[in-house]
Amino acid sequence: MMLNTKKSGIIYMMAFMLSISLILFYGNGLAQDAHENETAEEHAKHAEADQSESHENETAEEHAEYAEADIDDDHGEEEGHEEPVVSLTPAEIEEFGLTLAIAGPGVLYTEIEVPGEVVANNDRLAHIAPRFPGVVTEVRKTIGDPVTRGEILAVVESNEGLAPYHIKSLLDGTVIDKHITIGEVKSGDEPAFVIADLGTVWVNLSIYQLNLAGVKVGMNADLSFGEGIPHAEGAISYISPIIDKHTRTATARVVLPNKDGLLRPGLFVVGRIKSAAIDIPLLVPLAAVQTFENESVIFVQTDEGFEIRHITTGRSNHAFIEITGGLPEGETYVADGGFVLKAELEKGEFGHDHAH
Repeated sequence: MMLNTKKSGIIYMMAFMLSISLILFYGNGLAQDAHENETAEEHAKHAEADQSESHENETAEEHAEYAEADIDDDHGEEEGHEEPVVSLTPAEIEEFGLTLAIAGPGVLYTEIEVPGEVVANNDRLAHIAPRFPGVVTEVRKTIGDPVTRGEILAVVESNEGLAPYHIKSLLDGTVIDKHITIGEVKSGDEPAFVIADLGTVWVNLSIYQLNLAGVKVGMNADLSFGEGIPHAEGAISYISPIIDKHTRTATARVVLPNKDGLLRPGLFVVGRIKSAAIDIPLLVPLAAVQTFENESVIFVQTDEGFEIRHITTGRSNHAFIEITGGLPEGETYVADGGFVLKAELEKGEFGHDHAH
């Protein structure tokens, strides 16, 4: 009985130890499997990260290569772009009427633009009336006729004694008005002739109240009379002391010579009174600036011919404009006649480096 009990204890002990061994064996296996799974997952994550980083590096390198290629293409395009050049001989420059100038500084005047009118010089005007009432028997001059001082204009038979007498011109000039006919009874109440010396004329400029304070005697005015009549310039010699109640303007007067007779009384005038003077580092005539392909350009003279130069502009008046960029000082440019070169380029008759 005791032997059986002892054997049973040994069997239980062996079974217990076997159980412990199995537990330890399977436990270590599970732990190793878990570790291996964890390691595999980590390796997969690292591999994915490495692949992503490699892809990003490749993408960055590709972008850099594309960017570099684009820059090279742009650079190549810039190097390959050439402005059209018009090559002309000296004779052709003269034929086209091109005026050349050297780019440099100048004075730009701010301007006050006002309307005006040419009128006869009242200081050289004569209203000639009969001395005695009578009947007009002869009229020798009419409107537009030139006359000299002392020349007979008409003959009147006086009512007193029926003796004829002459109406004579009092100065050299032109008949600009006449109120006398043959057979008419004339008295001395109104002039029979108006004689004007049109060797000089007045240009009366209308100055509005807004600009009146800025206009002074002695200021120069540029005067435009319209097609076919050259511009003129003169100094303001008089400003009226009162304002016209109808037009609400004052009158500024410029006296001009009129030897060729082109300045006829009644002509409309555009006056530009020069006020402040501004020193400009680079100033060109307004006619020098052309618009080509929607950009402001100037034609400059190079060894190859006349080349387009793209420019930027600043302040201006009716005749001159400031150049703020694109035209270095000292370059020879087309001051007048650039529109001819522009027209030829637009027609495609010159092209690149073409000799006319």
